[in-house]
Amino acid sequence: MEASRSTVAAPQAKSGPRKIFSNYFYWTYPRGSIHYDVMVTLILVFIFVTPRFWDYGAKPSRPGGPLHPIEVIGNDGHGVIVTVEAVDVNIAPGASEREVRKALVKAIEPVTGDAVFIDRWATVREPDGKLAWKVWAHR
Repeated sequence: MEASRSTVAAPQAKSGPRKIFSNYFYWTYPRGSIHYDVMVTLILVFIFVTPRFWDYGAKPSRPGGPLHPIEVIGNDGHGVIVTVEAVDVNIAPGASEREVRKALVKAIEPVTGDAVFIDRWATVREPDGKLAWKVWAHR
């Protein structure tokens, strides 16, 4: 007596572009195969070629400190008087008092540290004719 055999066909593997794309997407090709080399080459081409054609918005950063010397003198034990050139302070015309204070703190931070409080400020002309900010501050 002969045993009955099942006539169920074995599932066939997918083939064609869909299968190739799926294998590329899931990175299933073994190392050293032609498809693996193609994937690596495409990645390297993307890395080295796209910056020439695609603007990532990267801009060189401005130097961290002021561009001109800052004068710091003691204020008889009440803090310091800091003189910084006006070109080193980014203040828009018509800025509010709060915005001016914030810009001045940012400008004098490299020499006073970040825990500084501004008491008052004034604009002055230096002996060479340049406009500067004189800032009275304390810790």
